[in-house]
Amino acid sequence: MKRRILLVDDEVSILLTLKAVLELNGFQVETATSALEAGQKLARDAYHMVITDMRMESDTAGYDVIRFAKQQDYDPAIAILTAYAALGTDWNSRGAELLLIKPVATRDLLRQIEVLLIRHQDKKQKPSRVRAKSRHRTAGTAAPPSSIA
Repeated sequence: MKRRILLVDDEVSILLTLKAVLELNGFQVETATSALEAGQKLARDAYHMVITDMRMESDTAGYDVIRFAKQQDYDPAIAILTAYAALGTDWNSRGAELLLIKPVATRDLLRQIEVLLIRHQDKKQKPSRVRAKSRHRTAGTAAPPSSIA
């Protein structure tokens, strides 16, 4: 199954170039040219990852895309792709997990996307592993007295 990415950017040439690069490397890519269009697509379909430009119909439209993505039950990985490196750490506190600065070399882009997808999937699975371990521990006999704190 191909991993699905929603790519959001108002610059059509960048959008189409990145779409082609990602599709050539095994991803299924949908595109949106605004935060509003991205929000509609996020509500309608599920994606493994969202990559959004920051400045589109407003200087902070990317944060709207992040907010829409965070509202989805399927919890996609989120990256911001921007030409403006001066975002500080605000992007991270708003829910993005990766900041990509334009222009980005194809190899670097693909490597960073792969790392983010793996890290994000591990983070999503971690709570279920913890719950499974605690269920397993409590399903049998009582814990030894030395482990009770």
